[in-house]
Amino acid sequence: MENKNEEKGKEEHPHPGHDHDKKYTIIINGRPKEVTSKELTYEEIVNLAYDNNPPTGPNVVITITYAKAEGNRQGTLLPEQSVKIKDGMVFNVKATDRS
Repeated sequence: MENKNEEKGKEEHPHPGHDHDKKYTIIINGRPKEVTSKELTYEEIVNLAYDNNPPTGPNVVITITYAKAEGNRQGTLLPEQSVKIKDGMVFNVKATDRS
């Protein structure tokens, strides 16, 4: 009699073509970072740029620009927005104090 649990481990990936464990190397402020998410939010990129300790304050504004996105697009990412990630994508994250 076959062990059904052993057979389960040999099954094909349930969603071929979906790389849930794929790593993307992106550049944030000149430093390479590895991410596994195919899409990142403004907040996630800010936290990556500032190692989870971004500058705060009533007059602090953080601007994110990006380049080398899908279709070689570039642009600005605003709070509550997200962007699809592509290997080699470049982000510039800059904090300014408007006081």
